[in-house]
Amino acid sequence: MALETPKYEVVTKHDGFETRHYSEMIIATTSVQADYKNSISSGFRRIASYIFGGNDKEMKIAMTAPVISDCPSEGLETFNISFVMPREHTMNSLPKANINNVSIKKEALGRVAVMPFGGWATEARSTAFQKKFVKLLQLNNIETHGGFMVAQFNAPYVLPMFRKNELMVRIK
Repeated sequence: MALETPKYEVVTKHDGFETRHYSEMIIATTSVQADYKNSISSGFRRIASYIFGGNDKEMKIAMTAPVISDCPSEGLETFNISFVMPREHTMNSLPKANINNVSIKKEALGRVAVMPFGGWATEARSTAFQKKFVKLLQLNNIETHGGFMVAQFNAPYVLPMFRKNELMVRIK
């Protein structure tokens, strides 16, 4: 069964990437101060605990895709990891997390540039694809604002050749 994903409209298609406009969404998010790999693992576990009933209503919340995190970059020591909440929920209907470091908030990504890539979204691969993406954006005179994000769509057991990831960055 396919997981729910955030709604968006494709604005433009380019060679190797596209621009999109995302509708407002509600996310469960956490910040982890560690290296990229450990931040993703720890952040995922925190939010998974929340959606699997670790909340004040003991409510189970459906898993969605992707898991969105900050993309590794030089000097970044804290990573934000987020799950998009299913559209059936509102800010009022979602329970509070049992742990302080998971928060629920509205997120308005707005216009973003998105570049897909396969395989594992390791620190080295995410960073390498980010460098390529920056060059593509510059070639197309697209200005960014804010940091790059990595969106991972697959469960951990999915083989690398079948994995779907995207790099995302807000654009002006």
